[in-house]
Amino acid sequence: MLRPAARCRIRSLIVYCTLMPTRKTPALKKKSTPSTKKPFKSPATAQKATPASKKTTGRARTLSSKTVYQGKVFWVTTDEVLEPGGIRARRDVVRHNGSVVILAIDDRKNPNDPDVMLIRQYRHAASQFLLELPAGRIEPGEKLMPAAKRELLEETGYRAKKWSRLVQYYASPGFVAESMDILLAEDLIHAPGEGTPDEDEHIELHPTPLSEAVRLALTGKLHDGKSLIGILFYATRRLVSI
Repeated sequence: MLRPAARCRIRSLIVYCTLMPTRKTPALKKKSTPSTKKPFKSPATAQKATPASKKTTGRARTLSSKTVYQGKVFWVTTDEVLEPGGIRARRDVVRHNGSVVILAIDDRKNPNDPDVMLIRQYRHAASQFLLELPAGRIEPGEKLMPAAKRELLEETGYRAKKWSRLVQYYASPGFVAESMDILLAEDLIHAPGEGTPDEDEHIELHPTPLSEAVRLALTGKLHDGKSLIGILFYATRRLVSI
């Protein structure tokens, strides 16, 4: 006879695992190869490393000059010149005695926003009326300051007690030799009847607050170059101390 099946007891089997520390394999050393990248240079370093170019100086030497037009206000010459740097060229130049521009400021009503004395007149070359600063040609042999006082009185009917120089510039130095000096006239005195415009001038006086003159300039309503330079130069100088 078969024995009765023995009862089977299931006992818990506990397995203990011991974690052994892993051994690090020493990494193979890479052979150092020469770098192909150029070391970084800051702009300042690069600038120092670059040899400075030689500055060209001096004046042109006029080889020949011929007057090809003589007018009332200007004349034109054709010049053969040897310019600095060895350039030999023919230059057609509009010659002029120079002009003076007056930025007349009246601060009696509002020192914080003084009036700028603008004039309005018709300009044939521009085919329109323009708002401008008073200006005029310096006559042969005439000094800058007497010319400025004369033009201010003729075109506005005002004199000024205080004068100072703002800036000198060339309107179109590519072919025009005319230089223009902008003078600041302050402490104005009205002198009606003392100054009269030239026979070929019809001038209207337009005192304009500086803020409005700047607005006209920045919105493209003022088209005269000397007036743009004078007004914006003066307005900037009032805000920025150099």
